[in-house]
Amino acid sequence: MKIWCFCLCFTREEEDDREELGEEDKGEAMAENVFRDKDDPVGRIKNEEEPEQLGFAGNGRGLDEQLRLFEDDAVAIRDGAAHWEGAAHAGSLFSWFGSSRGSEGEASSASATGGVEDRGHDYHHKRFKAHSDSHDYHFPTSVASNAGNSRSSAERVYHFSQGSSIPPENQLFYHSLTMTDGGDENPSESSDGKDDGDEIGSLKTEDFEVRMDLTDDLLHMVFSFLDHINLCQAARVCRQWRGASAHDDFWRCLNFENRNISIEQFEDMCRRYPNATEVNISGAPSIHLLVMKAVSSLRNLEVLTLGRGQLGDTFFHALADCYLLTRLNVNDATLGNGIQEILINHDGLRHLQLTKCRVMRVSVRCPQLETMSLKRSNMAQAVLNCPLLNELDIGACHKLSDAAVRSAVTSCSQLESLDMSNCSCVSDETLREIALTCPNLHFLNASYCPNISLESVRLPMLTVLRLHSCEGITSASMAAISHSYMLEVLELDNCNLLTSVSLDLPHLKCIRLVHCRKFADLNLRSTTLSTIMVSNCPVHRINITSNSLQKLALQKQESLTTLTLQCQTLQEVDLTDCESLTNSICEVFSDGGGCPMLKSLVLDNCESLTAVRFCSASLFSLSLVGCRAITALELTCPYLEQVCLDGCDHLERASFCPVGLQSLNLGICPKLNVLSIEAPHMVLLELKGCGVLSDASINCPLLTSLDASFCSQLKDDCLSATSASCPLIESLILMSCPSIGSDGLYSLRCLPHLTVLDLSYTFLLNLQPVFDSCLQLKVLKLQACKYLADSSLEPLYKGGALPSLQELDLSYGTLCQSAIEELLACCTHLTHANRLLQNLNCVGCLNIRKVFIPPAARCFHLSSLNLSLSSNLKEVDLACFNLCFLNLSNCCSLEILKLECPRLTSLFLQSCNIDEVAVEAAISKCSMLETLDVRFCPKVCSMSMGRLRLACPSLKRIFSSLSPS
Repeated sequence: MKIWCFCLCFTREEEDDREELGEEDKGEAMAENVFRDKDDPVGRIKNEEEPEQLGFAGNGRGLDEQLRLFEDDAVAIRDGAAHWEGAAHAGSLFSWFGSSRGSEGEASSASATGGVEDRGHDYHHKRFKAHSDSHDYHFPTSVASNAGNSRSSAERVYHFSQGSSIPPENQLFYHSLTMTDGGDENPSESSDGKDDGDEIGSLKTEDFEVRMDLTDDLLHMVFSFLDHINLCQAARVCRQWRGASAHDDFWRCLNFENRNISIEQFEDMCRRYPNATEVNISGAPSIHLLVMKAVSSLRNLEVLTLGRGQLGDTFFHALADCYLLTRLNVNDATLGNGIQEILINHDGLRHLQLTKCRVMRVSVRCPQLETMSLKRSNMAQAVLNCPLLNELDIGACHKLSDAAVRSAVTSCSQLESLDMSNCSCVSDETLREIALTCPNLHFLNASYCPNISLESVRLPMLTVLRLHSCEGITSASMAAISHSYMLEVLELDNCNLLTSVSLDLPHLKCIRLVHCRKFADLNLRSTTLSTIMVSNCPVHRINITSNSLQKLALQKQESLTTLTLQCQTLQEVDLTDCESLTNSICEVFSDGGGCPMLKSLVLDNCESLTAVRFCSASLFSLSLVGCRAITALELTCPYLEQVCLDGCDHLERASFCPVGLQSLNLGICPKLNVLSIEAPHMVLLELKGCGVLSDASINCPLLTSLDASFCSQLKDDCLSATSASCPLIESLILMSCPSIGSDGLYSLRCLPHLTVLDLSYTFLLNLQPVFDSCLQLKVLKLQACKYLADSSLEPLYKGGALPSLQELDLSYGTLCQSAIEELLACCTHLTHANRLLQNLNCVGCLNIRKVFIPPAARCFHLSSLNLSLSSNLKEVDLACFNLCFLNLSNCCSLEILKLECPRLTSLFLQSCNIDEVAVEAAISKCSMLETLDVRFCPKVCSMSMGRLRLACPSLKRIFSSLSPS
């Protein structure tokens, strides 16, 4: 196999394509220089001539001679050339081309056609071809440098796969890549002696080839996402990319904002792109000279943006020559050369913006002008002759007098939007004249105008009115506002003299009242009202009528005592921290109260509520967090699924009949003594901690879990009624319920699915009611049941009771030694078939002295045994095949330990008096032991851990005391 790569290099004199595109190349470089940030000198491109390049073309040799030279080079460096493995490297070469300088990319594009003769050919549809093969390829290249360089071609090969050095500007590029698999076939013969690039590219290949097409349309679409800097960089890749990047579509807008552009550079850009329609030279130096150049040379200019400089009178005189100009934006500029008036006269201008400008007087004569902004400019007078003007912004024009504002605004009879905020001199007289001369005014912003009170002002077409911080606005002003029957948005923030608002506006959608220090009464009637913002106001009464309001938030209205709502579509209400609300609020949100679609109600921290009663067919969520004064709660809400009572620690009586709750936690209500629940969907009920609960009626047919821990007043009759009405209970926790006796436990036979029963800390004398009633029990917890008789467990291992029992907890009990020994030794009788005991807890059983589980007990499923804190335990002898966890910590009398537990993984002997020899012997038969805890064992030396590891190689963790004994 031979791989051939042909390269051409052109001198400055003979590179016709370079000469043909020389000016364009310079322009691209200049463009990139312009569009780089003025603070980035590194990124600038100098328009200096490149060093003269020497190569085969420069020596006048033909293509045949070049091919022979390449063939010689190939022979010379065949063994040392860079490897090219598969088509994956084609992408790296292509990306290498893409990162080249513009002149080099142009030479590459030109040479791809086979020679300089074809420079007039259309190159736009040439495609890069990467041929993939399973062989390793070697690519020779001849690198031309300075004349007289004696270095061989082999010494100047570049290893592309390693990302080696990219040739500088005076070195040539790879311009075509052709891979053949034709044995020793002469490449010149395979091309029939032709020197055309397409013929060379069609050499015989095997396997397959990957083609990457970049048509003009595709390239145009891709370039449309690039900014000017990236377009300049893309133009340096090849001729096709240069032509595509220079398309007028990408240069309609010439943005030189904050660019350090010179007059010559700007003039060149205007010459190169005469069809530009938008120019931004804000922040550029000498903006007056630049804009004059733009006005004189860009005849299609439509948008002009200037700023941060001085604009002389000649610019405003020359504006009339820009016939197509529609938008002029001037920001933070000084206008004129010191004369009293600046005249802006243009027949086609539609949008004018003069913000933060410094000028004494402005006269605008633009018959087509539609919008104008003079915001924050310091002119003393503005003369407007703009009959079609519909939007005017003179906000923060502090030097405009009341008469000047009146004169400017009243001259625009078609005005629809007016922003006069922060014009402190504006008076009601000016507003009255504006109302008469501008009948179509829809938007008015008169914020921060202290002298207006709207007295006798009538603006019937107004839809948006903003009156922030208007000290003259009082309750009397509402009479004027009520005449604006088309009003949709009203903002009255920081109107400190406003005490009440009473409006009946059919189109009002939004109202804001924030930080109105004397505001006390709100009365609104509007069928379209959808947004109300009342914040930090001492409001006492609110009356709202609306058919569109869906969400109402009145948080932190500490003085609110009366709330009346007639809102047919209201769904969410948040009254958090409304501390003065009384119990009458319940009528507002119950059926018939005016909110028939209410779904979510938040009354958090409403500390004046004492008795809450809701009867609602729509309520879904209720939050009463922090309502500490509530003592009675009555909810008749069949669709209520969420209720939060955190902090209601004084609740005494609660009724949930009926509700749609699926779970309920009342354990946070320690004073609850009467409870009634009717919840057809409830599955989880927690009463843990209701220590005074004595009367509980629970009717939840789907209930599966009931936790009544520490409900010390619950009696047998309550348990019997609950068992009858909740037949699906699977888990029942009655820990510390001392009033529960045999009658209540016998009622558990109504619970055929009961599998978990906790009777810890109760006063049970025997377990026969449990054995008779709970036939499917899997977990039985009897911690600290100190009154159980020693014979209580005999039905387990002698009578076959509780055939499904898997976990038994006898911790802190007082059963005698014989009872425990018989239980452990006869575990095989605990269950029938394959359901054997898995977990056994005998923590703190002081009567245990010996634990013996022989192999005959067949404890095949016992996996966890906890005997910790059994201080009188002296001997443990276990033969349990599946035991994984054994805890003997704090068994301070332990002396003998025998283990035949091949699957034991964790053994805890902390604070035991056993010696290390016994420990070593015990763990030697535990082949899977990983964790051993012998801390604070006085007879186990921490220096002997090596012996323990030798006795049990599977050990991974040994916890021992730091100091040796």
